[in-house]
Amino acid sequence: MERNFRVNLVNSLSGYKPANLIGTLGSDGVENLAIFSSVVHLGSDPALLGFIQRPIGEQSHTYKNIIASGFFTINHVSAAHVEQAHHTSARFEKDISEFKACGFTPRYAMGFTAPFVQEAPVQIGMRFVQEIKIELNDTRLMIGQIDHVFINDGLVDSDGSLRLEDAQVACISGLDTYFQAQRIARFPYAKPNPK
Repeated sequence: MERNFRVNLVNSLSGYKPANLIGTLGSDGVENLAIFSSVVHLGSDPALLGFIQRPIGEQSHTYKNIIASGFFTINHVSAAHVEQAHHTSARFEKDISEFKACGFTPRYAMGFTAPFVQEAPVQIGMRFVQEIKIELNDTRLMIGQIDHVFINDGLVDSDGSLRLEDAQVACISGLDTYFQAQRIARFPYAKPNPK
């Protein structure tokens, strides 16, 4: 296959992926923000989330900030902010804050050192706990433990489930196409014999 065709096809094969902004703070005090579509749930006890970090290069500000500080935030992207969020994928110089360049508001809370995205309906403060290198393609699974969670009012059901459709949370297919998901059903815990 032609390279660009293959890249687009393979990036779309996994289906819809979450649209998240990862916020970090550099040792120089510059706030960094980058869109990721690879955030994944890894466990509830302890509460762990991870994301895939591309091969490390000169522009890997998110990775370098996490390694240096030990903290980062994961922020859901709302449909109203997808264009701004997508723009964070541009190759900004290290001394440029994507918060400012892309029109997002950094928010600090509860003494947490990494910046949250004020505009995000769900904001998660993460403490970095482990890095697993994937030798096949030189990527890394970056694992964090959830330290703080901030959720806009009215988005949590009585059982703790999130109503992401009410938050108008966006998702991604491929590298650059954004969608808004809608709930189609919710089922009870599955058992082998449903009758």
